[in-house]
Amino acid sequence: MHNQLTRQDIRRMEEEIEYRKLVVRKEALEAVKEARAQGDLSENFEYYAAKREKNKNEGRIRFLERMIKTAEIISDESKEDEIGVNNTVKVRFEEDGSAETYKIVTTMRGNSLEGLVSMESPIGKALLGHKEGDRVCVQVNESYHYYIIVEEIIKTVDDGSDKIRSF
Repeated sequence: MHNQLTRQDIRRMEEEIEYRKLVVRKEALEAVKEARAQGDLSENFEYYAAKREKNKNEGRIRFLERMIKTAEIISDESKEDEIGVNNTVKVRFEEDGSAETYKIVTTMRGNSLEGLVSMESPIGKALLGHKEGDRVCVQVNESYHYYIIVEEIIKTVDDGSDKIRSF
C-alpha cells in the first residue's frame, strides 16, 4: 500500500531532506570527527553518541526519500461546501454536546494531540465529503459508533505551519 500524500506534504518532505543533507549531516560529521580526535575509541562515549546521531539522520533521510518515491499523490482540493483534506472542521458530539475542532490531514501528518486528524482515522474517514449541518456516524469498530454534527468548515490554505511528525 502506498502512503497518500498531497503535493504540499511532498514539498515539506523534500525541504526536510535538503535541510538534513546540507545542515544536519555536516554538523553530525563534524561531531563524529571531533569525538574521534579525543583518542581511544573503545571507551569514547561521545564518539558512539555522535555516530548514533549521524546514523539516525541518515535513516530519516532514507525514510523520507522512500516515502516520496512510493507515495500516491492525492489532491487536497474539495468542493467549497464540503470537508476535504487540509480543511479545519468544528464538530459537536451528540453524546455529551461537547465541541472539538480538527484539521483533516494525510496519514503522515496525523497527530491527534495537536488536533491533526488523519483522513484514514475513523473520524477522518467519516467527515470527508460532508457539509455543514450534516449528522455523521463515526464507526470506530464493528460494535461501536457515535454521531457528530458538522458545525463549521474552515477552508484553509496550507501554509506548512504544522510539521510532518518524525518517527
